[in-house]
Amino acid sequence: MEKKNREKLRKGLEILLFAAYLVTLCYFLFFAENLGRTFTEREYHYNLMPLKEIKRFWVYRDTLGFWSVALNLFGNVAAFLPFGAFLPRLFEKCRRFLLTTLFCFEFSLCVESIQLIWKVGSFDVDDILLNTLGGILGYWLYRFFMHLTKNGTQKELKQGGRNEKKKS
Repeated sequence: MEKKNREKLRKGLEILLFAAYLVTLCYFLFFAENLGRTFTEREYHYNLMPLKEIKRFWVYRDTLGFWSVALNLFGNVAAFLPFGAFLPRLFEKCRRFLLTTLFCFEFSLCVESIQLIWKVGSFDVDDILLNTLGGILGYWLYRFFMHLTKNGTQKELKQGGRNEKKKS
């Protein structure tokens, strides 16, 4: 197989994986009944005070239980790790840290807004913070793994890190 065809196939598989990730993420964010995503309550739930829910989960961690705390705090971070890793891999402009961070924030804000409008889950600024942190960690994992590969040490790393200031 020619190098060009292999590259197209690899890119197509990456896009397919990203799409599968987004579909799975949307299921868990909007439809998973075991995560409280039901349409039965139909009330607005929101938190606009930064760190309020994170603090509540931490203070009452013994009462709430390990799994509830882990799902809320670490689950929000883990859910957006792939988002932060896929963006720079698939889109050249997203190899810049600030742009990837902005897209992670915007996507999380959209998710939280949809949850509020549809009355599924709740709009929580802490979730936006945790999701954005997950995207940032995903970006840095991407950078780390690109640094370990031959391809990553050349073109992709130059576009994201040291030369970012020169392009801005």
